[in-house]
Amino acid sequence: MALTARAPLLALAAVLVVFAVPAHGITAGYVAAALLLVVVVDLILACSARELALSRDGATSTRLGEAAEIGLVIANPTGRQFRGWVRDAWAPSATAEPRLHRVELRPGARRRLVTTLHPTRRGHRPAAAVTVRSAGPLGVAARQRSRQVPWSVQVLPPFTSRKFLPEKLARLRELDGAVVAPVRGQGTEFDSLRDYVGGDDPRSIDWRASARRVDIAVRTWRPERDRQLLLVLDTGRTSAARVGDAPRLDAAIDAALLLTAVARRAGDRVALLAHDRSLRAVVDAGRAGDSLATVVRAVAPVHPQLVETDMRAVVNQALARLRRRALVVLFTSIEPAVVLEGLLPAMSPLIRRHVVVVANVADPAVEEMRRNRSDAASVYAAAAAEAADNDRRAMTWALRRRGVVVSEAAPDVFASHVVDTYLDLKAAGRL
Repeated sequence: MALTARAPLLALAAVLVVFAVPAHGITAGYVAAALLLVVVVDLILACSARELALSRDGATSTRLGEAAEIGLVIANPTGRQFRGWVRDAWAPSATAEPRLHRVELRPGARRRLVTTLHPTRRGHRPAAAVTVRSAGPLGVAARQRSRQVPWSVQVLPPFTSRKFLPEKLARLRELDGAVVAPVRGQGTEFDSLRDYVGGDDPRSIDWRASARRVDIAVRTWRPERDRQLLLVLDTGRTSAARVGDAPRLDAAIDAALLLTAVARRAGDRVALLAHDRSLRAVVDAGRAGDSLATVVRAVAPVHPQLVETDMRAVVNQALARLRRRALVVLFTSIEPAVVLEGLLPAMSPLIRRHVVVVANVADPAVEEMRRNRSDAASVYAAAAAEAADNDRRAMTWALRRRGVVVSEAAPDVFASHVVDTYLDLKAAGRL
């Protein structure tokens, strides 16, 4: 049961009656009884909130930063008119609007209420309870009941790096020899012969084939296909650090999605792990790695954990899933504690068998601190930035000395830089 805004006004009117007609307390008793009677009658005549039929429809997924519309269908199978309010509650991070619907529904009628979600976090966003408040014809009291109407919206990563996809696919076609380019498509597998055009590398001329033809013939090459990539997302404490406007993990996920899209178009198989002290997400290349959508849905609910990543467990997970030589791209932070205590002691078995790339999101704020030396405080900040940058360069050098390829760039071009590293390795025949 609930009282509406009219109830206090009615009570105030009753108080005025009591003061206007004093009769040794008898008037107060009569007025109180009348007020209670009005509330009881209004409750009895109100439509039952329990008997209303509720169901949902609408979107089941959306991207972070985009809106999703969810419909709540309310039907009145009773013989009384429904007047009241419906509150469709969602998790706070779903940012549902409007919060409250004013509804009037005749007997046997139906109405669809639309709630728009503007999610602020990735992952599953379940619906909370639907609260129905059915007011009586007098509008003084109402029946209220909360009911569960299950629904969930999966909030996917925004995949902002897809703007780089046409450029990367064009370069991939160049590597495959599918377009005429100023340089020959590189690779280690012979593809076909074609006529010589200006700008071709003279070393690609096939003199034997040219002797049998009128025109000069050149060999075209294509990179090897059906290679395996393993993308490893470090979801430990360092992935929670904000670089720009988002956590470091978000930039890593965005780069992983772009790399998956390009690698699948190149004919390579992609697997993925998200790990800190335990396995958070996995996509197996043999079963589900054929679809970018599979990777998107796997990483959507993954969030940073404030724990230290167990790099030995990460390496063991990677080795258990790789049966032949592969490219392993580890998205993590290049910090002294991470590299010296985690990466270097654990990565030796992985480096011996596979090509390893460590991808790190550079923080633009560090570069800004280095340049700003306008006052004493900024000079100290610049010195701290220089020290941090020196430590990062030392860790980068230590990784490269072990044979690790390091890819590092600012968040806005990080995904593009990681894919360029993959294409460079593919062009050099290192996969």
